[in-house]
Amino acid sequence: MSAFRRWLMMACLCLSGGIIYLLPFLREVYYIPLQKALNLTNTEVGVMMSVFGAISLLTYFPGGWLADRVTSRKLITFSMLATGLAGYGFATFPSYPLSIAVHGFWGMTCSLTFWGALIKATRSWAPGTHQGKAFGILESGRGVAEVVSSTALLAVFARLGGGKIGLSRVIVLFSTIDILLAVMAWFVIVDKAEDRRKPGKVRASIGIKQIFLVLKMPLIWLMSLVILAAYSAYWGSYYFTPYATDVFLMSVVFGGAIGVGKMWVKPLSALGAGFLADRIGVAKTVVWSFGILIPSFGVFVLTPGHPKLVMVLILNTAVAALAIFALRGIYFALLEEGGIPLAITGTAAGFMSAIGFTPDIFMPMLGGVLLDRYPGGLGYRYYFGFIVALCFMGFLSSLVILKRYSRRRTEAVPAGKT
Repeated sequence: MSAFRRWLMMACLCLSGGIIYLLPFLREVYYIPLQKALNLTNTEVGVMMSVFGAISLLTYFPGGWLADRVTSRKLITFSMLATGLAGYGFATFPSYPLSIAVHGFWGMTCSLTFWGALIKATRSWAPGTHQGKAFGILESGRGVAEVVSSTALLAVFARLGGGKIGLSRVIVLFSTIDILLAVMAWFVIVDKAEDRRKPGKVRASIGIKQIFLVLKMPLIWLMSLVILAAYSAYWGSYYFTPYATDVFLMSVVFGGAIGVGKMWVKPLSALGAGFLADRIGVAKTVVWSFGILIPSFGVFVLTPGHPKLVMVLILNTAVAALAIFALRGIYFALLEEGGIPLAITGTAAGFMSAIGFTPDIFMPMLGGVLLDRYPGGLGYRYYFGFIVALCFMGFLSSLVILKRYSRRRTEAVPAGKT
Protein backbone atom coordinates (compact mmCIF):
# COMPACT_ATOMS: atom_id res chain seq x y z
CA MET A 1 0.00 0.00 0.00
CA SER A 2 1.41 3.41 -1.00
CA ALA A 3 2.04 6.09 1.60
CA PHE A 4 -0.69 8.26 0.08
CA ARG A 5 -3.25 5.41 0.22
CA ARG A 6 -2.17 4.59 3.77
CA TRP A 7 -2.77 8.14 5.02
CA LEU A 8 -5.99 8.40 3.03
CA MET A 9 -7.18 5.31 4.86
CA MET A 10 -6.35 6.87 8.23
CA ALA A 11 -8.18 10.05 7.19
CA CYS A 12 -11.23 7.93 6.38
CA LEU A 13 -11.05 6.19 9.76
CA CYS A 14 -10.74 9.52 11.59
CA LEU A 15 -13.63 11.10 9.69
CA SER A 16 -15.86 8.07 10.09
CA GLY A 17 -14.96 7.59 13.76
CA GLY A 18 -15.70 11.21 14.57
CA ILE A 19 -18.78 11.93 12.48
CA ILE A 20 -20.83 8.73 12.91
CA TYR A 21 -21.55 9.61 16.55
CA LEU A 22 -22.78 13.14 15.86
CA LEU A 23 -26.29 11.98 14.90
CA PRO A 24 -27.05 9.93 18.05
CA PHE A 25 -25.39 12.64 20.15
CA LEU A 26 -27.17 15.63 18.60
CA ARG A 27 -28.20 16.69 22.10
CA GLU A 28 -24.61 17.67 22.86
CA VAL A 29 -25.01 20.82 20.75
CA TYR A 30 -28.75 21.00 20.01
CA TYR A 31 -30.33 19.87 23.28
CA ILE A 32 -33.03 22.55 23.59
CA PRO A 33 -33.93 22.72 19.85
CA LEU A 34 -34.09 18.91 19.68
CA GLN A 35 -36.27 18.74 22.77
CA LYS A 36 -38.67 21.32 21.33
CA ALA A 37 -38.75 19.76 17.86
CA LEU A 38 -39.71 16.36 19.28
CA ASN A 39 -41.88 17.91 22.04
CA LEU A 40 -40.20 15.84 24.78
CA THR A 41 -39.56 16.29 28.48
CA ASN A 42 -36.02 16.12 29.86
CA THR A 43 -36.79 12.63 31.16
CA GLU A 44 -37.97 11.47 27.73
CA VAL A 45 -34.80 12.82 26.12
CA GLY A 46 -32.81 10.96 28.78
CA VAL A 47 -34.70 7.72 28.08
CA MET A 48 -34.03 8.08 24.34
CA MET A 49 -30.30 8.38 24.96
CA SER A 50 -30.34 5.61 27.56
CA VAL A 51 -31.75 3.24 24.93
CA PHE A 52 -28.86 4.11 22.63
CA GLY A 53 -26.43 3.54 25.51
CA ALA A 54 -27.98 0.22 26.53
CA ILE A 55 -27.90 -1.19 23.00
CA SER A 56 -24.32 0.02 22.57
CA LEU A 57 -23.22 -1.57 25.82
CA LEU A 58 -24.83 -4.91 24.97
CA THR A 59 -23.15 -5.06 21.55
CA TYR A 60 -19.49 -4.35 22.44
CA PHE A 61 -18.65 -8.06 22.83
CA PRO A 62 -20.60 -9.45 19.86
CA GLY A 63 -19.29 -6.54 17.81
CA GLY A 64 -15.73 -7.66 18.50
CA TRP A 65 -16.65 -11.21 17.48
CA LEU A 66 -18.20 -9.86 14.26
CA ALA A 67 -15.13 -7.75 13.47
CA ASP A 68 -12.99 -10.91 13.50
CA ARG A 69 -15.24 -12.57 10.93
CA VAL A 70 -16.24 -9.78 8.52
CA THR A 71 -13.76 -7.39 6.95
CA SER A 72 -13.47 -3.87 8.36
CA ARG A 73 -14.13 -2.41 4.91
CA LYS A 74 -17.56 -4.05 4.72
CA LEU A 75 -18.54 -3.30 8.32
CA ILE A 76 -17.53 0.36 8.29
CA THR A 77 -19.19 0.94 4.92
CA PHE A 78 -22.43 -0.66 6.15
CA SER A 79 -22.35 1.25 9.43
CA MET A 80 -21.92 4.67 7.82
CA LEU A 81 -24.59 3.95 5.20
CA ALA A 82 -27.15 2.60 7.68
CA THR A 83 -26.57 5.42 10.18
CA GLY A 84 -27.04 8.05 7.48
CA LEU A 85 -30.23 6.49 6.08
CA ALA A 86 -31.75 6.34 9.57
CA GLY A 87 -30.78 9.99 9.99
CA TYR A 88 -32.95 10.96 7.01
CA GLY A 89 -35.91 9.42 8.80
CA PHE A 90 -35.06 11.14 12.08
CA ALA A 91 -34.90 14.51 10.28
CA THR A 92 -38.72 14.32 9.92
CA PHE A 93 -38.96 14.39 13.76
CA PRO A 94 -40.99 11.17 14.15
CA SER A 95 -43.09 10.13 17.14
CA TYR A 96 -41.41 9.41 20.47
CA PRO A 97 -41.55 5.58 20.07
CA LEU A 98 -40.01 5.85 16.59
CA SER A 99 -37.34 8.24 17.89
CA ILE A 100 -36.45 5.63 20.53
CA ALA A 101 -36.32 2.95 17.82
CA VAL A 102 -33.98 5.09 15.69
CA HIS A 103 -31.63 5.56 18.66
CA GLY A 104 -31.69 1.82 19.35
CA PHE A 105 -30.82 1.19 15.69
CA TRP A 106 -27.98 3.73 15.92
CA GLY A 107 -26.73 1.85 18.98
CA MET A 108 -26.27 -1.21 16.75
CA THR A 109 -24.73 0.60 13.77
CA CYS A 110 -22.30 2.53 16.00
CA SER A 111 -21.26 -0.35 18.27
CA LEU A 112 -22.18 -3.76 16.88
CA THR A 113 -20.99 -3.18 13.31
CA PHE A 114 -18.70 -0.17 13.65
CA TRP A 115 -16.63 0.10 16.84
CA GLY A 116 -14.82 -3.24 16.67
CA ALA A 117 -14.16 -2.77 12.95
CA LEU A 118 -12.71 0.70 13.57
CA ILE A 119 -10.33 -0.61 16.24
CA LYS A 120 -9.30 -3.56 14.06
CA ALA A 121 -8.68 -1.35 11.02
CA THR A 122 -6.57 1.02 13.12
CA ARG A 123 -4.46 -1.84 14.45
CA SER A 124 -3.96 -3.07 10.89
CA TRP A 125 -2.86 0.40 9.81
CA ALA A 126 0.41 0.36 11.79
CA PRO A 127 2.94 -2.28 12.89
CA GLY A 128 3.05 -3.40 16.50
CA THR A 129 5.82 -0.96 17.39
CA HIS A 130 3.68 2.03 16.35
CA GLN A 131 0.31 1.18 17.86
CA GLY A 132 0.44 4.17 20.20
CA LYS A 133 1.01 6.48 17.27
CA ALA A 134 -1.87 4.90 15.35
CA PHE A 135 -4.43 5.26 18.13
CA GLY A 136 -3.15 8.71 19.06
CA ILE A 137 -3.65 9.92 15.51
CA LEU A 138 -7.09 8.28 15.44
CA GLU A 139 -8.30 10.01 18.62
CA SER A 140 -6.98 13.41 17.56
CA GLY A 141 -8.33 12.98 14.04
CA ARG A 142 -11.75 12.04 15.38
CA GLY A 143 -11.72 15.20 17.47
CA VAL A 144 -10.84 17.37 14.48
CA ALA A 145 -13.56 15.73 12.38
CA GLU A 146 -16.15 16.34 15.09
CA VAL A 147 -15.29 19.98 15.70
CA VAL A 148 -14.91 21.05 12.06
CA SER A 149 -18.17 19.44 10.94
CA SER A 150 -20.06 20.60 14.05
CA THR A 151 -18.80 24.17 13.71
CA ALA A 152 -19.76 24.34 10.03
CA LEU A 153 -23.25 22.93 10.60
CA LEU A 154 -23.84 25.11 13.68
CA ALA A 155 -23.25 28.08 11.37
CA VAL A 156 -25.87 26.64 9.00
CA PHE A 157 -28.26 26.17 11.93
CA ALA A 158 -27.77 29.78 13.08
CA ARG A 159 -28.22 31.13 9.54
CA LEU A 160 -31.53 29.26 9.22
CA GLY A 161 -32.81 30.92 12.39
CA GLY A 162 -32.02 28.29 15.00
CA GLY A 163 -35.46 26.65 14.81
CA LYS A 164 -37.06 23.34 13.86
CA ILE A 165 -36.42 23.72 10.13
CA GLY A 166 -32.77 24.59 10.74
CA LEU A 167 -32.29 21.52 12.93
CA SER A 168 -33.92 19.29 10.31
CA ARG A 169 -31.52 20.61 7.66
CA VAL A 170 -28.57 19.98 9.99
CA ILE A 171 -29.65 16.35 10.53
CA VAL A 172 -30.02 15.85 6.76
CA LEU A 173 -26.53 17.26 6.19
CA PHE A 174 -24.98 15.01 8.85
CA SER A 175 -26.77 12.03 7.28
CA THR A 176 -25.48 12.92 3.83
CA ILE A 177 -21.91 13.17 5.14
CA ASP A 178 -22.27 9.69 6.69
CA ILE A 179 -23.37 8.24 3.35
CA LEU A 180 -20.52 9.95 1.48
CA LEU A 181 -18.09 8.49 4.03
CA ALA A 182 -19.59 5.05 3.39
CA VAL A 183 -18.63 5.43 -0.27
CA MET A 184 -15.15 6.63 0.73
CA ALA A 185 -14.68 3.69 3.10
CA TRP A 186 -15.59 1.17 0.41
CA PHE A 187 -12.94 2.48 -1.98
CA VAL A 188 -10.21 3.53 0.51
CA ILE A 189 -10.04 1.03 3.39
CA VAL A 190 -7.63 -1.83 2.76
CA ASP A 191 -8.09 -5.04 4.73
CA LYS A 192 -5.22 -7.32 5.69
CA ALA A 193 -4.43 -9.96 3.11
CA GLU A 194 -5.42 -12.87 5.36
CA ASP A 195 -8.82 -11.27 6.06
CA ARG A 196 -9.51 -10.99 2.34
CA ARG A 197 -8.46 -14.60 1.66
CA LYS A 198 -10.31 -16.18 4.58
CA PRO A 199 -13.10 -13.82 5.68
CA GLY A 200 -14.97 -16.61 7.43
CA LYS A 201 -12.09 -18.15 9.32
CA VAL A 202 -12.72 -18.42 13.04
CA ARG A 203 -9.63 -17.39 14.94
CA ALA A 204 -8.44 -18.68 18.27
CA SER A 205 -10.40 -17.16 21.12
CA ILE A 206 -9.63 -16.38 24.73
CA GLY A 207 -10.53 -19.33 26.93
CA ILE A 208 -12.53 -19.45 30.15
CA LYS A 209 -9.36 -19.56 32.25
CA GLN A 210 -8.11 -16.30 30.76
CA ILE A 211 -11.49 -14.63 31.35
CA PHE A 212 -11.45 -15.64 35.03
CA LEU A 213 -7.84 -14.46 35.24
CA VAL A 214 -8.96 -10.99 34.15
CA LEU A 215 -11.90 -10.97 36.57
CA LYS A 216 -9.59 -11.81 39.49
CA MET A 217 -7.23 -8.88 38.81
CA PRO A 218 -7.90 -5.98 41.24
CA LEU A 219 -6.05 -3.69 38.83
CA ILE A 220 -8.64 -4.36 36.10
CA TRP A 221 -11.47 -3.40 38.46
CA LEU A 222 -9.64 -0.21 39.49
CA MET A 223 -9.13 0.73 35.84
CA SER A 224 -12.81 0.06 35.18
CA LEU A 225 -13.72 2.52 37.94
CA VAL A 226 -11.35 5.10 36.46
CA ILE A 227 -13.04 4.80 33.06
CA LEU A 228 -16.52 4.90 34.64
CA ALA A 229 -15.68 8.12 36.52
CA ALA A 230 -14.01 9.76 33.52
CA TYR A 231 -16.83 8.77 31.20
CA SER A 232 -19.42 10.10 33.65
CA ALA A 233 -17.61 13.45 33.58
CA TYR A 234 -17.72 13.25 29.78
CA TRP A 235 -21.49 12.79 30.01
CA GLY A 236 -21.59 15.81 32.31
CA SER A 237 -20.05 17.86 29.52
CA TYR A 238 -23.14 17.19 27.37
CA TYR A 239 -25.10 19.34 29.81
CA PHE A 240 -22.85 22.40 29.41
CA THR A 241 -25.02 23.52 26.46
CA PRO A 242 -28.45 23.43 28.19
CA TYR A 243 -26.80 24.69 31.41
CA ALA A 244 -25.68 27.84 29.59
CA THR A 245 -29.17 28.31 28.12
CA ASP A 246 -31.32 27.45 31.14
CA VAL A 247 -29.22 28.78 34.02
CA PHE A 248 -27.13 31.59 32.50
CA LEU A 249 -30.00 32.69 30.20
CA MET A 250 -27.88 32.55 27.06
CA SER A 251 -29.34 31.99 23.56
CA VAL A 252 -29.56 28.51 22.04
CA VAL A 253 -26.89 29.50 19.51
CA PHE A 254 -24.57 30.58 22.34
CA GLY A 255 -25.30 27.29 24.11
CA GLY A 256 -24.48 25.44 20.89
CA ALA A 257 -21.23 27.42 20.64
CA ILE A 258 -20.32 26.19 24.14
CA GLY A 259 -20.87 22.62 22.96
CA VAL A 260 -18.80 23.09 19.81
CA GLY A 261 -16.13 25.09 21.66
CA LYS A 262 -15.30 22.22 23.99
CA MET A 263 -14.92 19.99 20.93
CA TRP A 264 -12.04 22.20 19.83
CA VAL A 265 -10.24 21.22 23.03
CA LYS A 266 -10.45 17.46 22.34
CA PRO A 267 -7.73 16.87 19.71
CA LEU A 268 -5.13 19.06 21.43
CA SER A 269 -5.90 17.79 24.92
CA ALA A 270 -5.87 14.09 23.99
CA LEU A 271 -2.63 14.41 22.03
CA GLY A 272 -0.98 16.57 24.71
CA ALA A 273 -2.00 14.15 27.46
CA GLY A 274 -0.42 11.32 25.50
CA PHE A 275 2.94 13.09 25.32
CA LEU A 276 2.69 14.11 29.00
CA ALA A 277 1.83 10.55 30.03
CA ASP A 278 4.89 9.24 28.18
CA ARG A 279 7.00 11.73 30.10
CA ILE A 280 5.67 11.50 33.68
CA GLY A 281 3.60 8.30 33.61
CA VAL A 282 0.03 7.47 32.66
CA ALA A 283 -1.27 6.91 36.19
CA LYS A 284 0.16 10.21 37.43
CA THR A 285 -1.42 12.09 34.52
CA VAL A 286 -4.77 10.43 35.31
CA VAL A 287 -4.50 11.44 38.97
CA TRP A 288 -3.76 15.05 38.01
CA SER A 289 -6.65 15.11 35.55
CA PHE A 290 -9.11 14.00 38.22
CA GLY A 291 -7.53 16.54 40.55
CA ILE A 292 -8.57 19.22 38.05
CA LEU A 293 -12.03 17.81 37.37
CA ILE A 294 -13.17 17.68 41.01
CA PRO A 295 -12.87 21.45 41.69
CA SER A 296 -13.98 22.28 38.14
CA PHE A 297 -17.34 20.52 38.49
CA GLY A 298 -17.47 21.95 42.02
CA VAL A 299 -17.49 25.41 40.44
CA PHE A 300 -20.51 24.40 38.34
CA VAL A 301 -22.26 23.32 41.55
CA LEU A 302 -21.52 26.53 43.47
CA THR A 303 -21.65 29.27 40.81
CA PRO A 304 -25.01 31.09 40.66
CA GLY A 305 -26.42 31.40 37.17
CA HIS A 306 -26.24 34.98 35.96
CA PRO A 307 -25.35 36.53 32.59
CA LYS A 308 -22.65 38.64 34.31
CA LEU A 309 -20.81 35.45 35.26
CA VAL A 310 -20.73 34.07 31.74
CA MET A 311 -16.90 34.35 31.59
CA VAL A 312 -16.69 32.02 34.60
CA LEU A 313 -18.87 29.58 32.67
CA ILE A 314 -16.67 29.79 29.55
CA LEU A 315 -13.35 29.43 31.39
CA ASN A 316 -14.55 26.61 33.62
CA THR A 317 -16.00 24.76 30.63
CA ALA A 318 -12.59 24.98 28.94
CA VAL A 319 -10.78 23.69 32.04
CA ALA A 320 -13.21 20.80 32.51
CA ALA A 321 -12.97 19.89 28.81
CA LEU A 322 -9.17 19.81 28.99
CA ALA A 323 -9.22 17.30 31.85
CA ILE A 324 -12.07 15.21 30.41
CA PHE A 325 -10.47 14.76 27.00
CA ALA A 326 -7.05 14.16 28.55
CA LEU A 327 -8.54 11.22 30.42
CA ARG A 328 -10.33 9.90 27.34
CA GLY A 329 -7.08 10.00 25.42
CA ILE A 330 -5.01 7.96 27.87
CA TYR A 331 -7.08 5.81 30.22
CA PHE A 332 -6.67 2.65 28.12
CA ALA A 333 -2.90 3.21 28.24
CA LEU A 334 -3.09 2.13 31.90
CA LEU A 335 -3.15 -1.45 30.59
CA GLU A 336 0.48 -1.17 29.51
CA GLU A 337 1.63 0.80 32.54
CA GLY A 338 -0.17 -1.59 34.88
CA GLY A 339 1.67 -4.56 33.36
CA ILE A 340 -1.42 -6.35 32.01
CA PRO A 341 -0.19 -9.25 29.82
CA LEU A 342 -0.50 -8.59 26.10
CA ALA A 343 -2.22 -11.96 25.56
CA ILE A 344 -5.32 -10.89 27.52
CA THR A 345 -5.46 -7.26 26.38
CA GLY A 346 -8.64 -7.76 24.34
CA THR A 347 -10.49 -9.51 27.15
CA ALA A 348 -9.36 -6.90 29.66
CA ALA A 349 -10.35 -3.97 27.43
CA GLY A 350 -13.71 -5.56 26.71
CA PHE A 351 -14.49 -6.05 30.39
CA MET A 352 -13.34 -2.52 31.23
CA SER A 353 -15.54 -1.13 28.45
CA ALA A 354 -18.57 -3.06 29.71
CA ILE A 355 -18.12 -1.55 33.19
CA GLY A 356 -16.64 1.83 32.28
CA PHE A 357 -19.20 2.79 29.64
CA THR A 358 -22.28 2.06 31.78
CA PRO A 359 -22.79 5.85 32.18
CA ASP A 360 -24.31 5.64 28.67
CA ILE A 361 -27.27 4.02 30.43
CA PHE A 362 -27.68 5.78 33.76
CA MET A 363 -26.25 9.28 33.22
CA PRO A 364 -28.79 10.55 30.64
CA MET A 365 -31.66 9.05 32.64
CA LEU A 366 -30.38 10.63 35.86
CA GLY A 367 -29.91 13.99 34.16
CA GLY A 368 -33.42 13.97 32.70
CA VAL A 369 -35.07 13.03 36.00
CA LEU A 370 -33.12 15.64 38.00
CA LEU A 371 -33.82 18.46 35.54
CA ASP A 372 -37.54 17.66 35.48
CA ARG A 373 -37.88 17.20 39.25
CA TYR A 374 -35.74 20.21 40.18
CA PRO A 375 -36.25 22.83 37.45
CA GLY A 376 -33.83 25.70 37.05
CA GLY A 377 -30.30 25.61 38.36
CA LEU A 378 -30.96 23.17 41.22
CA GLY A 379 -31.28 20.11 38.97
CA TYR A 380 -27.98 20.92 37.27
CA ARG A 381 -26.28 21.41 40.66
CA TYR A 382 -27.41 17.98 41.86
CA TYR A 383 -26.26 16.42 38.60
CA PHE A 384 -22.83 18.08 38.65
CA GLY A 385 -22.50 17.28 42.35
CA PHE A 386 -23.01 13.58 41.58
CA ILE A 387 -20.21 13.84 39.01
CA VAL A 388 -17.93 15.40 41.64
CA ALA A 389 -18.50 12.31 43.82
CA LEU A 390 -17.73 9.96 40.91
CA CYS A 391 -14.59 11.91 40.02
CA PHE A 392 -13.42 11.57 43.62
CA MET A 393 -13.89 7.81 43.25
CA GLY A 394 -11.82 7.94 40.05
CA PHE A 395 -9.17 10.01 41.80
CA LEU A 396 -8.83 7.45 44.62
CA SER A 397 -8.77 4.53 42.17
CA SER A 398 -6.07 6.13 40.03
CA LEU A 399 -4.08 7.00 43.16
CA VAL A 400 -4.09 3.32 44.18
CA ILE A 401 -2.97 2.37 40.66
CA LEU A 402 -0.16 4.93 40.85
CA LYS A 403 1.09 3.58 44.17
CA ARG A 404 0.88 -0.03 43.04
CA TYR A 405 2.68 0.74 39.80
CA SER A 406 5.42 2.71 41.56
CA ARG A 407 5.94 -0.09 44.05
CA ARG A 408 6.07 -2.73 41.32
CA ARG A 409 8.52 -0.65 39.29
CA THR A 410 10.77 -0.08 42.32
CA GLU A 411 10.80 -3.77 43.14
CA ALA A 412 11.69 -4.62 39.56
CA VAL A 413 14.77 -2.35 39.53
CA PRO A 414 17.93 -4.17 40.68
CA ALA A 415 19.80 -2.76 43.68
CA GLY A 416 22.21 0.03 42.85
CA LYS A 417 20.35 1.04 39.68
CA THR A 418 17.78 3.76 39.06
